[in-house]
Amino acid sequence: MREGCRLFLIFVFLLLAVPSASLAFDGEKLRAIEAAIEEAIADKKTPGGVFWLERGDAAFQVAIGNRALEPEEEAATIDTVYDVASLTKVIATTTAIAILHERGTLDLDAPVVTYIPEFAANGKETVTIQQLLTHTSGLRPGISLPSSYENAVERACAEALQNEPGKRFVYSDINFILLGEIVARVSGDSLDVFSKNEIFEPLRMNDTRFLPDADQLSRIAPTQRTGGKMLRGVVHDPTARAMGGIAGHAGLFSTAPDLARFARMLLNKGELDGVHLLKPETIAFFTTVQTPETVQGRRGFGWDIETSYSSPRGELFPIGSYGHTGWTGPSFWVDPFSETFWIFVNNRVHPDGKGNVVPLRRVIATLAAESITDYDFANVPGALLPQEEENRVD
Repeated sequence: MREGCRLFLIFVFLLLAVPSASLAFDGEKLRAIEAAIEEAIADKKTPGGVFWLERGDAAFQVAIGNRALEPEEEAATIDTVYDVASLTKVIATTTAIAILHERGTLDLDAPVVTYIPEFAANGKETVTIQQLLTHTSGLRPGISLPSSYENAVERACAEALQNEPGKRFVYSDINFILLGEIVARVSGDSLDVFSKNEIFEPLRMNDTRFLPDADQLSRIAPTQRTGGKMLRGVVHDPTARAMGGIAGHAGLFSTAPDLARFARMLLNKGELDGVHLLKPETIAFFTTVQTPETVQGRRGFGWDIETSYSSPRGELFPIGSYGHTGWTGPSFWVDPFSETFWIFVNNRVHPDGKGNVVPLRRVIATLAAESITDYDFANVPGALLPQEEENRVD
């Protein structure tokens, strides 16, 4: 890593760290996180990224490697704008649904057909908003490539069920394509407009948006060469791209500092810097287990808790912490028990789609927890047992 970047890191850490040593992080573990990311870069698993760990007033942040390798190298910076892929599902769509629910304009128990009547096709009348949010709707993972936003909604509505609703967890973009459309129909604003006005501007997430501005282009991390052209500032997800870049399942661009603001809001039970985005009970409702006990895999509304996608929990963060990942590489994990969050934004698909950060997520999540020396992760009041133990009959 460049010396200037290390000096900046040390400055930020000392600036933000609480004077009490009890809230600082173990330096050796932080260096191990850097080393793990650097090893992944050397192995061409990702060109680089931004890591952020925060607990209370102590924060550790570092930009490592590059945000671009082609057509020429560009160093990653703390303010690099990344395509955060499926983090769209929780940062934008789930939060928008939570706001509408809190205002009383959206009933989570209601069938989807209450808001999208044409969804009734092929016997889907009983599928509920809750089942879309928990990926237990019975729908398959994705639709075939649409020709437009409207065509994507039409295709989602024409889908036939693959499983009985409420019986099985199957992670599905279709669920969130529908939820994005529900936000638009209920609020009267498209998802991008609603998210900007009701989430990003109030939280001062100034670099977070669908369809990035031209003035952000130089800071945007490119993703993958597609059709002979490197995607930069254009959503990587093919379905979201065909929908015009605004979709409930993907399309959002953001930075580590903006995502950190969002995480602080969650840990502070819906409030940040005097802005009350959501009520504490709404945060608790959405981020605790909402899947039936009989379903293998635990999800909140939108948020992952204990499934095959939970690698960012690592080996130590308790079950009951929550987060999400994205296809392009980002990880976002929040532990309300220790009041900690960690974020790693990166573009592992750059330049050729062959990168892979799934193993890295688990490694750096474990190291992040190990860096917290004044919290006993082996004894966490309120944490859940693993699902197989919880359901075991002795």
